[in-house]
Amino acid sequence: MLYMRGDLLTKTRKLVKGLAIVEPIWLKAMEQAPPVTFPRAESKIKQISLPEDVYIKKFFKKHPDAKHEDAIRIRGFDPPPARVFGQRVLELKEQGVGEEEAMAVADMEYRAEKKAKKNAYSRLKQIARLQGKKPPANPYPSAIKEIQAEERKYVRARFFDPKIRKILEKMQEEKAAEMQDRMR
Repeated sequence: MLYMRGDLLTKTRKLVKGLAIVEPIWLKAMEQAPPVTFPRAESKIKQISLPEDVYIKKFFKKHPDAKHEDAIRIRGFDPPPARVFGQRVLELKEQGVGEEEAMAVADMEYRAEKKAKKNAYSRLKQIARLQGKKPPANPYPSAIKEIQAEERKYVRARFFDPKIRKILEKMQEEKAAEMQDRMR
């Protein structure tokens, strides 16, 4: 609504002038001491960009599955792998290494860390099996598997929860009745 642009004082004046509302008691007092207006930014606000953002985008192009890790670890103390990659590339460039070589080294370090985590968990499972214990939960699960684990209880609930079963049976009866009506 274009005609309603402005602050409270301007809007109220327009409504009173158009006889849409009766003049409020506070309008004269507010006209004598209008509220402070703050200046607005003349142009769009610039997007914050960090030096490593270029390399983070390249990292995501090379490792699209890592996007899910970033989305989950917002509150974690460890930076996400993409940020570590970008910072490592910048660090290597400051030491005089070329951009392509720095990216290759950082990528190799990322893959080595990922492989080391996978090997550590497999060794942990082996130790648990040797001791006759149940293997522990993966301390380095993929983000997708974490999300699926959270959703699993809701997926199972639709099959075993009596309330949901009743709703499902009711929906099936309604669908069957609708199908019979169509056949007639």
